[in-house]
Amino acid sequence: MKAIVTVMPKAGVLDPQGKAIEHALGTLGFGGVGEVRTGKIIELELAETDPAAARAAAEAMARKLLANTVIESFRIELA
Repeated sequence: MKAIVTVMPKAGVLDPQGKAIEHALGTLGFGGVGEVRTGKIIELELAETDPAAARAAAEAMARKLLANTVIESFRIELA
């Protein structure tokens, strides 16, 4: 089973990479772009076949390693 973990900075946390992209888009002529936030997507191929157990395992991985829960939030999708 595949688990997709999306990690993003929490609201209010500075995102310098997002700001740089936002500025670059403006200089390239892409007007009308509001705030840009950057994050990461991690795809995990899990041996688990039970969706609840797969979600629990992916959540444990995200909390322990994949996301810094002080400044980042995450969401998990199963595919």
